[in-house]
Amino acid sequence: MKHAALTVLAAALLASCAPTVTGPRQGRIVNSVTGTEGTVTFVSGSLRPRVGDPFAPDNATITIGGQTYTGRTAIVDGSGAGNPLPAGWGLSVGFGASSSAFTNGMVGIGTRLDSPDAHRPPVARIGNLIARTTGTPVLTLTCTLTVDETEHGIGDCTGNDGTKYAMQF
Repeated sequence: MKHAALTVLAAALLASCAPTVTGPRQGRIVNSVTGTEGTVTFVSGSLRPRVGDPFAPDNATITIGGQTYTGRTAIVDGSGAGNPLPAGWGLSVGFGASSSAFTNGMVGIGTRLDSPDAHRPPVARIGNLIARTTGTPVLTLTCTLTVDETEHGIGDCTGNDGTKYAMQF
């Protein structure tokens, strides 16, 4: 009985450490002139800030008005590049030393880990999406995105013909 309980406990502990697998982020897009609605799908993780290759494979698909556009997102981190911690977390490390004649010297090391404030506003990141059709003539959509840390957001798109679109995801 003890071994079974230990096995269940170990499995639960390991499962809590496993990465979360999520599907693609889906949303909608609306033509501001005709009101025609469509869908927008982003590959999971493509709405997070990253230093990436602008020529990497497409990670977004927009379907509206009988056309399918594919393209690539680029999201800029608004909280500062290179932070290895999740948004809202902070880590400080301090080191100090002192000495004087006829006294003992002192050395000090301090660390501090700050967790996110539950009442703080979400961090908004900006980015864009450039998408195009594969048919002839090639149609394009250029979108400006605003995304939070949970990969939800809004966007405004403009077609190569000047048509405006609003996006929610």
